[in-house]
Amino acid sequence: MKRPAVITAAILVVALASGCSDSGARGGAPTLTVFAASSLTGVFEDIGAAFERRSDGVELEFVFGSSSDLVTQLEQGARADVYASADEANMSRALDAGLVERDPRVFARNELEIIVPPDNPGGVTELADLANQDLVLTICSPECPAGRYALEIFDTVGIAAVPDSFETEVKGVVTRVALGEADAGIAFVTDRRAAGGAVEGIPIADDVGVVASYPIAALGGASAAADRWIEFVLAGAGQKILRRHGFLPK
Repeated sequence: MKRPAVITAAILVVALASGCSDSGARGGAPTLTVFAASSLTGVFEDIGAAFERRSDGVELEFVFGSSSDLVTQLEQGARADVYASADEANMSRALDAGLVERDPRVFARNELEIIVPPDNPGGVTELADLANQDLVLTICSPECPAGRYALEIFDTVGIAAVPDSFETEVKGVVTRVALGEADAGIAFVTDRRAAGGAVEGIPIADDVGVVASYPIAALGGASAAADRWIEFVLAGAGQKILRRHGFLPK
């Protein structure tokens, strides 16, 4: 399995235009390129390792980033075999653009929570505290699933929370809070778990929270290896790894 990476827009278009796709091969092994939401980084790396052990030489190359940024890359001509989004809105965008070869399927769900530094300098205990203008609050940009979900939660609760920064992906939110550059943020439960003790989580009540659905689909021109990867993610072994990382059942 190739080392996962988060690649900027300009570099990504150049790299993938040069032929990083399932049709390529390194050392004789076919390579399957998977575009996936950044919140899937750790879990897809683990599922990928398990898949490669059973896949007769197929190698996976992951490109992780914001779900919305990845669709933009695809619209601009970047090549990939599979797209996995942290929301259904960006998958619908890929469908509308004619990028998806076969019907998307939801493979996991996720929840959001408030994250704070371990010492919780802002004294945050609930969503209402995020309206405190003295707090430094960070969320994803509204184009990203986690950012849009956060704004939906604020609207549902009716709090006037004004973020001090909008990150390009959810891992940026976690990093900023972990470094103490923000007093609080909104992130997926799985990203908080992946950060270990670098941040702490404060649950959001079920009646105001959002449960994110993660769809996956093969893209135009993808080979049968793409379908095998998707089935592996949807099947028992993949689902077991997803649950271990804190994702909810599909």
